[in-house]
Amino acid sequence: MQLNFCAMRIIIINGPNLNLLGVREKSIYGENNMEDYLKVLRQKYPKIDLDYYQSNVEGELINKIHEVGFSYDGIVMNAGAYTHTSIAIADAIKGVNTPVVEVHISNVAKREDFRHKTYLGPVCLGTIAGFGLDSYRLGIEALINK
Repeated sequence: MQLNFCAMRIIIINGPNLNLLGVREKSIYGENNMEDYLKVLRQKYPKIDLDYYQSNVEGELINKIHEVGFSYDGIVMNAGAYTHTSIAIADAIKGVNTPVVEVHISNVAKREDFRHKTYLGPVCLGTIAGFGLDSYRLGIEALINK
């Protein structure tokens, strides 16, 4: 008898300037780019269908949340600076069924005061910050174990 195994579907959604990982502010964001780190994550989680999306445009991030928010098992979201400004992204997260884990590469609590406010945290399953790119792995683990 053959069992039909449906892989868990998780998407990482990155916001503005995160396309520059490995290039910008290496002292804060590290040396590695997201494409290389995705390979590591996909090897670590072969039974998870792990997708990735990045945009510098707020409306495109909202559209992606709407697109996947009823069919995926989880979203790992690093909205970048939109974390601190976007009520619209928070409303998009509230409007879908898929659980979202907010992640940040840096420890935003140790950074500028404006980064201490998150509009997303209150509407997410939880928030992980300050562990470099490993914050994404921790977000995936949170979704697996929810």
